[in-house]
Amino acid sequence: MTLSAESSVLLTDLYQLTMLQGYFDQGMEDTAVFDFFVRRLPRQRNFLVAAGLEQVLDFLEHLHFTDEELQWARDSGRFSGDFIDWLAGLRFTGDVHALPEGTIFFADEPVLRVTAPLPQAQLVESRLINLLHFQILVASKAVRCRLAAPDALLVDFGLRRAHGAEAGLLAARAAYIAGFAGTSNVLAAPRFGIPVFGTMAHSFIEAHDDEMDAFARFARAQPDNVVLLIDTYDTEAGARKVVELAPRLAEQGIPVKAVRIDSGDLAAHARRVREILDAGGLHDTGIFASGSLDEYELRRLLEAGAPIGGFGVGTRLDTSSDVPYLDCAYKLAEYAGRPRRKRSEGKATWPGRKQVFRRYDTAGRVEADTLGLEDEDPPGEPLLVPVMRNGRRLAPPESLEAIRRRLADNLALLPDELRGLAPATPLHPDVSAGLRELARAADRGTTTAASS
Repeated sequence: MTLSAESSVLLTDLYQLTMLQGYFDQGMEDTAVFDFFVRRLPRQRNFLVAAGLEQVLDFLEHLHFTDEELQWARDSGRFSGDFIDWLAGLRFTGDVHALPEGTIFFADEPVLRVTAPLPQAQLVESRLINLLHFQILVASKAVRCRLAAPDALLVDFGLRRAHGAEAGLLAARAAYIAGFAGTSNVLAAPRFGIPVFGTMAHSFIEAHDDEMDAFARFARAQPDNVVLLIDTYDTEAGARKVVELAPRLAEQGIPVKAVRIDSGDLAAHARRVREILDAGGLHDTGIFASGSLDEYELRRLLEAGAPIGGFGVGTRLDTSSDVPYLDCAYKLAEYAGRPRRKRSEGKATWPGRKQVFRRYDTAGRVEADTLGLEDEDPPGEPLLVPVMRNGRRLAPPESLEAIRRRLADNLALLPDELRGLAPATPLHPDVSAGLRELARAADRGTTTAASS
């Protein structure tokens, strides 16, 4: 069986299908409401960034079981024939409300709400969490890099260390949303329109008998993008060779755009290399650095005055190494017109169809959020918007440029302490009186206060 992991409905947990068999047997197809949210912020994150909605909508819009997938279900012996016949016609026909990508959010706030017949809303749980969790994770890491280095060129270099092909591709998208200039991942260009950047590897230098020859040949091969890796043998000696080579290249109309340093004390090397380049008249040749970078190392380098204009951020970004996962969940909030909620210790949820209302202070900065019912009207701007109705998008996909602008606007409205890298007192939403009463009604098992 050959199946595309990105689109296969079998990319799910087995219990989604076994529950569907149970729902099918009992005729449980009334409308359900599920929320995706993050229970709590890690200490190293003062806020999170909504990302991944585009992939979720694409998944929902095209959801169906192929003949191969249905045959696997039959061959597994786990499911009834009538149920498998029913799966053949299954499509997502529900509604989706979501935070637009690039919106900053906090713990307990719904990022996405699915309203659909129970089997449909249940089936999509695992893939929705998978898609949203990862891009939120990387975008929230990447934006901290941008905050640490607001004026530097930042490029995603993490494909080779990403946890799989899809992760590498979606990490490039998430980083671009967060303000990175682009990525080294070539497929991100035709897939998402993200600018791609590339230099050279140490192996290119090592494959030549002479470092100067390697520089010259690469420059002639890529005359419009000459970024020379100078630390294969001796960083400062490499810089001097660039100074020696540059006039000959200039005669051919080939400028040396930058040199790249990938090892050692980046700040110290950059200062010495800058002196060498300037002394050789290469004032316009920049310095690009890579190697185990993250927001903390970017801040350290820039605070040390390192003359570095651009950075390739890789492993620690695409794996979100300091916070490799978020405590996120997709939970039932309503079924058959009645509020539902989980009351497990430490994992209690809020019932009903909810909205997040954001308030701003007199200076226009974010002051507080309120988690309330959809039909309440507390002060503040409602953040969740309808994005899908009856299984179809309500608008074409947003451009990544529009999402980048939204995030930049959101960042500008955050209090300074939340924009810093140091842990700050977390902003946690207030809970409206109406939502608290609905929770009490759900606990009593009544229907009188059910949301509609």
